[in-house]
Amino acid sequence: MGFLITTLIFVVIGIIASFCTRICCNRGPSTNLLHLTLVITATVCCWMMWAIVYIAQMKPLIVPILSEGE
Repeated sequence: MGFLITTLIFVVIGIIASFCTRICCNRGPSTNLLHLTLVITATVCCWMMWAIVYIAQMKPLIVPILSEGE
């Protein structure tokens, strides 16, 4: 449930950032396309970093070794 909700949050943040970029930095069609590409790429990269860390915590590769005294 947490994965889906946070993914939707990233989508909403990406859409809001795209609209803000479109409104604030309106300098022509090619520049707008570059800004939109950068915003989408940054959003996807941030989401992928979060998703990799989130999924890595579900089944860690290194398992803690407990001693007999603990």
